Formats: sequence, structure tokens, C-alpha cells
Amino acid sequence: MAKLTHFDGAGQAHMVDVSDKQVTDRIAVARGSVIMSSETLALAAEGTAKKGDVMGVARLAGIMGAKKCADLIPLCHPLPITKVSVELTPDESLPGIRIEATVKTTGQTGVEMEALTAVTTAALTVYDMLKAVEKGMEITDVKLALKDGGKSGRFEA
Repeated sequence: MAKLTHFDGAGQAHMVDVSDKQVTDRIAVARGSVIMSSETLALAAEGTAKKGDVMGVARLAGIMGAKKCADLIPLCHPLPITKVSVELTPDESLPGIRIEATVKTTGQTGVEMEALTAVTTAALTVYDMLKAVEKGMEITDVKLALKDGGKSGRFEA
């Protein structure tokens, strides 16, 4: 079984020392969805929700979420993020909005948490902006889809 790196020998939580790790290019992609009624999806897709451009605001919120990850998750390292992209795609087959975030850096630790934070922040923003018309929306299927770089190499879900 793999060792949990955020605990020391005495079982106390600590920030992992990455100072001896190699500086490499790192990338992570995370995905998730917000499930809603077709009527609510139409409001978001057409930009006619009362609060305005739901997907545009959620995209910016996701980018901001990635940048604030170390402020939100106690043992995350603050990182020099070199790229964050957040794509929101209406999908009538859900019905809902699919969210994908890509985060890149060149550094000593990965950006998986930043990508996951971007997706969840964007999803929460979608919920916030549409909750006046549908409180039963579901944020679902948030997961890491890809990470690459560093000692552990490539992972694809």
C-alpha cells in the first residue's frame, strides 16, 4: 500500500517537503458536471439567466479557484501556475453543463488539486447563479482525468 505523504512518522499532518524534487513541466485536467433541468440549461446556454452570463462568470470563477487553491486546501503548496483554462459546455443529454479545467506549471509538485478546485469552483458558481430557478441541481462526477509530469509520471482515468 502506498504511504500517505501528508503525515509524518508520528501521524501528524504536515506539508510535504518538495525541495529535493526535480523541476518538471506539470499538467492536470479535471472534469465535472452540473445536472439541471432542460429549462434551466436553456437559461444558462442562452445567457438569459437573471444574474447574467452564467458560463462566462463560472469560467472566471474556476480560474480564480485554481489560483486560490493553496489558500483553501491546508497542505497545498502555492504554485506559479502558468496556465488555467476552464471550459463549460452545455449538454442536453445530461441535461446540464460539463466542466473541464486544465492547469499547467513548471515546478516541483503537481497541479491536480488546482484543476479539481477550478472545476468545483466553476460548478458552485453555476449553482449560485441558477439557484433562484432550480435549487435541486446536482454537482456530480468531479474527478481527475489526467495528470502528467513529476516522479509518478502520467495518470489517465
